[in-house]
Amino acid sequence: MKLPQHTLLRLGAFSASTLVGTAVDTAVLWVCAHLWLHGYAGERIVAPSISFVCATLANFTVAYFLVWRDRISKRNRTSFWRHYAGYFCSCIGGFVIKMIFLQIFSVTLRWDVVWCNLLALCFSGLFNFYMNDHFVFRYSKQHAEAAETTRDNKGTSE
Repeated sequence: MKLPQHTLLRLGAFSASTLVGTAVDTAVLWVCAHLWLHGYAGERIVAPSISFVCATLANFTVAYFLVWRDRISKRNRTSFWRHYAGYFCSCIGGFVIKMIFLQIFSVTLRWDVVWCNLLALCFSGLFNFYMNDHFVFRYSKQHAEAAETTRDNKGTSE
């Protein structure tokens, strides 16, 4: 299966942008797991849940303003929060995938929760890109017409 070049470029930008969310996720997870909830039976569920919410908002902000900006026709508070609601819902699926892999890696490899989380994020990241590309920031007919108009205007001004 060969992906179009623009999809590969966007996947690269998406992957690079997720480093922000990964950093937030890892830092919040470490604080929760090692300083706040250490020894608590729910450490492997509660700490990743809290870090997930923080990382989701960080990732979405970067995605909205940088990665998918050409697919947002109107930028305002309503648009931001509407897109965030869809993004958050799609991330819940990614979170389920992350948690399944985190638990599998934690039990089988017996690594620290932070390392298992980083490995699990690789799997959930691919799912999140697909959901962003096809649902949250989908390329609509309206975007295609706007892009065509922009191309036409550039061609007539030269």
